[in-house]
Amino acid sequence: MVKQGPPPSGAVHPALRLVRVGNLGVSFAGALVGGLVARGAGVGIPLQVWIWVLLAGASTSLVTAGGNVLNDLLDRDGDRTNHPDRPLVTGAVSVGTARVLAAALFVAGIVVVLPVVLIQPLLGLLLALAVGALLAYEFRLKSRGFVGNIVVGLLTGMVFVYGAAAAGNALVLLPFASMAFLATLSREVIKDMEDVKGDVGRSTLPQTRGMGLSGAVARGAVGLAIALSAAPFLWFLRLGSVAGIIYLVLVLAADGVFVLSVAYLPNRLHWEQTMSKVGMTVALFAFLAVAFR
Repeated sequence: MVKQGPPPSGAVHPALRLVRVGNLGVSFAGALVGGLVARGAGVGIPLQVWIWVLLAGASTSLVTAGGNVLNDLLDRDGDRTNHPDRPLVTGAVSVGTARVLAAALFVAGIVVVLPVVLIQPLLGLLLALAVGALLAYEFRLKSRGFVGNIVVGLLTGMVFVYGAAAAGNALVLLPFASMAFLATLSREVIKDMEDVKGDVGRSTLPQTRGMGLSGAVARGAVGLAIALSAAPFLWFLRLGSVAGIIYLVLVLAADGVFVLSVAYLPNRLHWEQTMSKVGMTVALFAFLAVAFR
């Protein structure tokens, strides 16, 4: 069980650290942006669609939280070296409590979105694929290194498509989902480079192919993501529009940060993956601008 008593001043409660509460906000925002971009009407979409998209965002966050708890449950050995401050390693949260919490979060993530699935069946298919891929990753594919990196990238990209499916127009989000996939793939490879000494029972790209090739893969993924950032202008966004100008400014800023995220590989690995996360945040705002096209 979670230890009694308040957390230290300024610290995040162990249960919130276990679910990685910051990541949940990003998941929710990704689904919300996906829904807004799908409609292309800014915030002036019908109330019913708002409800659908918000429920999809809640579903995404809950499933993501369950996956984060499951990840920590299965990674306890490696985390003793790579992340010794995590709640399951320190004992701030017990293994039994974490197991119950993971199961409850997965169930809640499915139940909360069932009313929308009845209206938008594609959402149910995407949810089934996402949960299946997440479980396959945690129990089987994570140990295979680069294959697992690809699955994490796909799951990140699916967040945007998931929100768009709730709004009834998933296809328009494919360029953004592809960019998110490639940026996440790069960050996952960089994280494996940082954790290479402490990874237990995994055949990661840095372990099997070395740091040089891993850095090249991370750079290649970022390069493709940057190339794809022009795709909205070829499909549905006008460069001379207000939305087009805002998107261009923000996506160029995001592209610049992504370049920094791979500029010093294989050195400064923690800083590099932090820059990758910053780039993803800026890119999220760029995607949001497209909702006002």
